[in-house]
Amino acid sequence: MKIKAQNVRLSFPSLFKTAKFGEQDTGKYEATFIFDKAEHADVLADIQAKIDGLMKSELKGKIAADKICLKDGDLEGRPEYEGKMTLKASTKKRPLVIDRDKSAVTEEDNKIYAGCFVNMICSLWPQNNQFGKRINAQLDGIQFHSDGEPFGSGGIDADEFDEFDEF
Repeated sequence: MKIKAQNVRLSFPSLFKTAKFGEQDTGKYEATFIFDKAEHADVLADIQAKIDGLMKSELKGKIAADKICLKDGDLEGRPEYEGKMTLKASTKKRPLVIDRDKSAVTEEDNKIYAGCFVNMICSLWPQNNQFGKRINAQLDGIQFHSDGEPFGSGGIDADEFDEFDEF
């Protein structure tokens, strides 16, 4: 079940190299998308309807909220998620990453970063195996939409250092 959303904020992107958890490589490319509850109300309702449908038809019942890729940002404990909904998506195959004009974006372009806004496409799928029941999202691709305030520290400015003469 495909989901398309426009102008969502990007968080924790691992789009050019597989993500690491601690020192362990996950083998997956991933990203978390931040949806404004008001601005994206229609797309969030569509996502929730698709999740509810998958739970009913494929998983034959409700599952715990922590087993669903769509989360209430107010419960996540991150200030940038407050008043928002988040959706984490991943894939083992490198996702399509393009610019506004549909040209390929590379890591060296420094165009995609945590805090920028993107258009995204992912696919919801039910998991029902020895690892349990879940609703996951497969990351299909993203398109750069616009710049945003970067998350995390932006480093320091050279003006923070004092000039000095040679020894």
